[in-house]
Amino acid sequence: MFYVYILKCSDGTYYTGHTDDLDRRIAEHQSGAFEGYTHDRRPVELMWHETFQTRTDALEREAQVKDWSRKKKEGLFRGDWSTISTAASSRRTDLDQLDPARTERGDSSAPVIVLVRPQLGQNIGKAARAMLNFGLVEMRLVAPRDGWPNPEAGPAASGADQVLRDATVYETVAEAVADCAHVYATTVRKRGITKPVVTPEAAAQAIRAEPGRSAILFGPERSGLETDDVALARTILTVPINPEFGSLNLAQAVILVAYEWSKGEGLASPPTVDLGVPAPHEELEGMIGQLDDMLEAARFFYPPERAATSRRTLRTLITKAGWTSQEVRTMRGVLSALDGAKRRR
Repeated sequence: MFYVYILKCSDGTYYTGHTDDLDRRIAEHQSGAFEGYTHDRRPVELMWHETFQTRTDALEREAQVKDWSRKKKEGLFRGDWSTISTAASSRRTDLDQLDPARTERGDSSAPVIVLVRPQLGQNIGKAARAMLNFGLVEMRLVAPRDGWPNPEAGPAASGADQVLRDATVYETVAEAVADCAHVYATTVRKRGITKPVVTPEAAAQAIRAEPGRSAILFGPERSGLETDDVALARTILTVPINPEFGSLNLAQAVILVAYEWSKGEGLASPPTVDLGVPAPHEELEGMIGQLDDMLEAARFFYPPERAATSRRTLRTLITKAGWTSQEVRTMRGVLSALDGAKRRR
């Protein structure tokens, strides 16, 4: 078990950290045994903590909360998710920037994400984060185990509060998909039901081509969709996966499906980087000749019968790189410097 925690220091500031032993770490902060920020700001007071199964999850959460404003952290202490959502509103997503009204009204062509009997609030929040990253905003919950709203969902959503805020709750799967013409059930097991089976990519293409709303069902974390849930769907959606280890958590399953949907959307992509115009071959030849002279002087080409092969390998290596003129000049400067240093010795 791993913990992320926030301490209030004697000067009123907040310290965020993580540990695998919360009691011991708090005692270290209080005694001054823990060097760093809190050492000269004692006494400290534990304001909040959250538990995680892995250190990776804890580190991710620590990095997220550490960047929060004071107002947002204090909303977290109180469990005031409206304050957290308001404080996070300035961190708008690329989707908002493309079409600010889109995340408010939803997109009738986009599939509805239906979480069937989800167990943990954290997983609901992570699923919301996965959805909004790839342009999906409508979440429906069927009989969430711990009720709704769930205070653990907001922090895990990492700013995707609008998805949680607008999420609707239903008693049954049938009610949740009543307005949808096409229902996909995500499962790696057919459970004796004969239905068409498609990949997330094929499902995304079909959803765009078919009239009417579409819904994608995701089952509970522990057991997945039941046979009766799958029976309500028209199509089974299965992710190609290692047959020896077919274990995806809820957020992972959602993000795979959402990513395939996003390929047809106008979401922001990394900018194209200009790699520069490749250098003329004459410049490369000059660099190769300079390097060859230095290696010859250093008796690199030994034994002599291997010299031709070694020179060919070096030429292949250098001409493969796609050097620009500036890169060639820089490398020749490096070679000249090395050669000069050797001569001075």
